[in-house]
Amino acid sequence: MGAASPMIMMLLMFGVFYFILIRPQAKKQKEHQAMLAALGKGDQIVTRGGIIGKISGVKHNVLVIEVQEKVRIRVLRSHVDGKYDPNAGKDSKDEKDKAA
Repeated sequence: MGAASPMIMMLLMFGVFYFILIRPQAKKQKEHQAMLAALGKGDQIVTRGGIIGKISGVKHNVLVIEVQEKVRIRVLRSHVDGKYDPNAGKDSKDEKDKAA
């Protein structure tokens, strides 16, 4: 009985780590892969380096993004951080005034 107790505690700790750390990370990775696969021409994206642009071409794992009119760069699909929403995280001045 005394020898089984540390083993049970180790299994219990592994279970806690799995549900708190490993499982959510795997779910987030799967969602990111699905988002990358769904990217297409016309989508606004942001890269891991912070470059914002609109997809103007797709070739396998390389995306051509237009960062300014007639300025295009090629970016690996794997280096896209996500879709860009210019209004995300932006609090309008009116909302701040109403709260005060």
